[in-house]
Amino acid sequence: MPVRFIHTSDIHLGKTYRSLGGDAQRYQDFFAAFAGIVADAVREQVDFMLIGGDLFHTGQILPRTFAKTIEILQPLKDAGIPCLAVEGNHDWIHRRDNVSWMEALSQLGYIRLLRPARTSDGGYLFEVFDPEEGAGGHIEINGVNVYGLGYIGSQAGNHVARICEAVSTSRNILLFHVGVWSYSPVEIGNIKPEEALPLADCFDYLALGHGHKPYIVETPQGRPYAFNPGSPECVNFGEERYDKGYYLVAMDDEGVATHEFRRTSPRPMLVLTADLDGAGDVTAALEKFRSNMQEKLASTEDPRAPLIELRLIGKVAFHPFELNRDRLRAALLDFSQPLHLEIKNHLSQVAGGGGEEKVKKSLAEIERDVLGELVGASSQYQGREEELVSLSLAIRDLVLKGDVEGEELLALLSLGGARCA
Repeated sequence: MPVRFIHTSDIHLGKTYRSLGGDAQRYQDFFAAFAGIVADAVREQVDFMLIGGDLFHTGQILPRTFAKTIEILQPLKDAGIPCLAVEGNHDWIHRRDNVSWMEALSQLGYIRLLRPARTSDGGYLFEVFDPEEGAGGHIEINGVNVYGLGYIGSQAGNHVARICEAVSTSRNILLFHVGVWSYSPVEIGNIKPEEALPLADCFDYLALGHGHKPYIVETPQGRPYAFNPGSPECVNFGEERYDKGYYLVAMDDEGVATHEFRRTSPRPMLVLTADLDGAGDVTAALEKFRSNMQEKLASTEDPRAPLIELRLIGKVAFHPFELNRDRLRAALLDFSQPLHLEIKNHLSQVAGGGGEEKVKKSLAEIERDVLGELVGASSQYQGREEELVSLSLAIRDLVLKGDVEGEELLALLSLGGARCA
């Protein structure tokens, strides 16, 4: 019989919004998605389950998040199905003298956290997993050898040769929290396709994570060897374009893997554009907004309250600040009850005078201009104004969303610092 397993990744347990109203429901969404995958693993009686990193949204989770995670993992433990996991960049705990929540789960026997040791010359040592210690880098289950690496950052491509040198078995799986450029939608933590290719010679199945979009990478000969299931729930706006789910995989005695992508049911996430061009005042703009949104939301069949990102565009005859969040949300409540609403205001103000019309800059344009001048005032950053302005605005947007964690800000700052070095 082939060995069967489930491959999932980027669960992001503990993520929610800090805004009032929908935080409890959004927090539950990620646990519900994970519970559904665990239930499928038990129903299918798979040999093991793989988690390719970012089980948690942050390394510093609440005790209730840890307790609920144990509750969801308990059926796997009761069924004797090993849950093998690696750490993603969101799972990291920066104070390494502390035991992380992932390590605690492993020591308690709910997961088997795979993390290799390093040799004195910088090589990798995948020691056999010790269930008593809850630590190790390699485990064998029914003739399949699973190796785990986790997240090692933007230099991951330089480590591929050393990873391959450390493996001498056959019928191998590598659980690796990394993306592959040209496939992965994230900006950091990826390797080039040509850098990943040598892994196809050592591993029959490369179980990826990190990017929230599902994809499969093939060898030049057309053999699928690297699989990223994406995240089972929409984590950020932009992901509404992707399929959401996980893989059910069967591996035969020769190491040939066949896969089935099983879709999950994420909460509806909508990115909507409201064109308010020509509105003379706020009342007219709101009327136009209601008509526009009612038409776009009429086709939404999912009864769950959606997550909405709203983009306002057009030239109007009033200051864009007048069309604030409270007014827009109140207008939406007539026909929709969004769980969470984010607004991107790209309206431009039109002012008349002397028989000609003058278009003032939009709020977004003014922000970019002011930041550009501040950054460009330092000779150290000249020539990099646009890059640093985009970084500053990205950090601002994360903070305003109300769901930002320290690790996300650190990742952005690290990326900006590396580019400007």
